[in-house]
Amino acid sequence: MVTHSERCLQFLPQSVPSAQVSTRQGPGILSGPVDEHRRRHPSSYLEVEAEPGLEVVHSATGRRGVVVAAAKGAVTIRLRNDAIVKLRLSPGSFRIDGRPVSLCPVRPRRTESIPDIGPAGGLVERHAPARVAIDSRIWVEGIHDAELIEKIWGDDLRHVGIVVEPLHGMDDLTAAVKTFGPSRDRRLGILLDHLVPGTKESYEADLLVKSLGFTRTNVLIVGHPFVDVWEAVKPSVVGIDAWPSIPMGRPWKEGVCQRLNVGEPALFWRRILNSVTSFTDLDVSLINAVERLIDFAEGG
Repeated sequence: MVTHSERCLQFLPQSVPSAQVSTRQGPGILSGPVDEHRRRHPSSYLEVEAEPGLEVVHSATGRRGVVVAAAKGAVTIRLRNDAIVKLRLSPGSFRIDGRPVSLCPVRPRRTESIPDIGPAGGLVERHAPARVAIDSRIWVEGIHDAELIEKIWGDDLRHVGIVVEPLHGMDDLTAAVKTFGPSRDRRLGILLDHLVPGTKESYEADLLVKSLGFTRTNVLIVGHPFVDVWEAVKPSVVGIDAWPSIPMGRPWKEGVCQRLNVGEPALFWRRILNSVTSFTDLDVSLINAVERLIDFAEGG
């Protein structure tokens, strides 16, 4: 009489050695691989993710094909005759390059934030959460200064938790600083336009320094030589040959717009700001001043 196992052997491909098939009573070949070694050593197989396109051989039937997809408990294989079959996943039930392996569904890949170069020239992590603001501050003279700094150094400022605030003028700067109350853990950096000897800004800065007393080390005053932060943007970036010279006593922004025939200052400022994309578009005096302020406010 022909046994059940002998009948099964008649339908197995010749490429599968009969020595691999067990005639012991048990759950049968559909419950897993027929390799006797597998039952003695359940953890001896390499686990391989069933990536689409991976070429595999089903150990029990000798079917050869490539992986189409895999889900929990089953893998879909495209055979050499283009037939599609779905086979159960179980330990050691497939072979790759003759080696028995355990296929598993592809694991989700971890998405990581990749740092890149920000407008200020440093490495930034775009999707990193902003740090909670620290008590230290950076003051600038006007809203245009604040917007320009935000565009170029915004990522850096959020990373260290420093807030930039516009002063909206230089009136009574000394009183404003005393109200702020600088301390070792509450530093104040101040960026001034036109900080050159003999200017109003230079005079106000000198008065402030003299009034600070022992808190002087907790306040840093820096500036650039230009009448307005507009001038700190390289003319070529805006599409002009040079920033015009405006006589003393005349509103500078209005004078520039009239000389350049560019309309209202508010509209021209949007053009300036949109033209700036990197720290390289700015004069080095502004770059150095802002970098010093950030380091100082952070505690460096």
